[in-house]
Amino acid sequence: MALTKPLKSVRFLPDRKFPVHSLKQHLIGEINRVSPVRVCGRISAVRGLLLDCKGIEQHVSVGARCEVASSDPDHPTVLCEVVGFRDDVALLMPFSSVEGVGLGATVTVTASALNVEPCDAWLGRIVNALGEPIDGKGPLPRGGIPYRLRGTPPAATSRRRVAGKLDLGVRAINTFLTCCNGQRMGIFAGSGVGKSILMSMLARYSSADINVIGLVGERGREVQEFIEDDLGEEGLKRSVLVVSTSAESALMRRQAAYTTLAISEYFRDRGAQVLCLMDSVTRFAMAQREIGLSAGEPPTTKGYTPTVFAELPKLLERAGPGTPEQGNITGLFTVLVEGDDTNEPIADAVRGILDGHMVLDREIAQRGRYPAINILKSVSRLLPDCNQEDENALITQARRFMASYDNMAELIRLGAYRRGSDPEVDRAMALHPLLEQFLSQRERESASLEEGYTQLAQILGVTWRQAEEPLREAAE
Repeated sequence: MALTKPLKSVRFLPDRKFPVHSLKQHLIGEINRVSPVRVCGRISAVRGLLLDCKGIEQHVSVGARCEVASSDPDHPTVLCEVVGFRDDVALLMPFSSVEGVGLGATVTVTASALNVEPCDAWLGRIVNALGEPIDGKGPLPRGGIPYRLRGTPPAATSRRRVAGKLDLGVRAINTFLTCCNGQRMGIFAGSGVGKSILMSMLARYSSADINVIGLVGERGREVQEFIEDDLGEEGLKRSVLVVSTSAESALMRRQAAYTTLAISEYFRDRGAQVLCLMDSVTRFAMAQREIGLSAGEPPTTKGYTPTVFAELPKLLERAGPGTPEQGNITGLFTVLVEGDDTNEPIADAVRGILDGHMVLDREIAQRGRYPAINILKSVSRLLPDCNQEDENALITQARRFMASYDNMAELIRLGAYRRGSDPEVDRAMALHPLLEQFLSQRERESASLEEGYTQLAQILGVTWRQAEEPLREAAE
């Protein structure tokens, strides 16, 4: 199986590598962004992450952008967003450091719209949360059609039903957690259990036309490693990366998630099958918590503010099937669970919104099996409807043997279980090493949907006598 789908086979893309944008269109776009009125105010106080501004409160609303004059010669202006109001004061939060901003600093309301203008030339590029290129490959052309950062999904009654399997190239997911075009799945795991490696495998081996990958609050040193080692040149060619590191402000981290979905919506509207990968929803929620607490919102469960739980469905619902004239956005969102507790507030809220979840288990990772997906704790809500009867029967049988072994695992390890006590447990013990090998997959290995079912059928078709020798060798 080829590592990536050739770009020329994506029908919705033009034959030329980059679309040509005329100077006239570019100038018209720039002129439209110029405001005929200049509204200014002054900074009256600096309170932690917030700047109090007087003089603009009658001319702006929540979400508006402002530029604050700074005495820092390297950054003469600081871009801010209006996040709330207190009495007659507008509360501003900066996108970067506030060093150089003092009392009385001039605040200018900008005419920048809350949108991005992607185009096909963004493929293979890396942008920040503002849609600006950060890969050193020159400026990015604008597509001319603005996509709102906080866009809304298609009406529920106009969307297609989720249908058609999507080959993700990972054997365990393809077989036991089959994903369809337009489905939304969560990847739940603690830190260091293999989320990033699994994401790179999905980006390289999936049969989707386009990947849009959002790294929200990612460690700065890992970004280049992900691009060069995990994603690779072939994976990058059909991908757009949106990067916001953990060192950036809460506004930048939150907006990186919005920008990721806005770019995905552009390619969906072009008729593409889009795979949207986001790492992670938890860092988006943490950024929203910082913003909410700074603006005076009351903390609720574990300090998360009410807007966190209001914003999660607005963000995640944007992924999914499009209208009959559009493509689909298949969303895979990682959730960093605190203390490996998959029932913590964010994980619990996200699980209720998405169409299934994969649980990466630290104990499985410690045994050296990657990807460390706990099949028994994971579920795809599109099953069993998306499968044929024989495929469902195969999966059900394999899950039954896994569950039987898991129930008796402690007794088996202690040597307290005697062979012959339960024929099904005996069979599960024989198949356990074979199923573990089946679920294991190297990072540079891909597996198709059909290969997964074929291999699983061969495993379950092995007689007890044939399975006994491998089991004995593994035990020795």
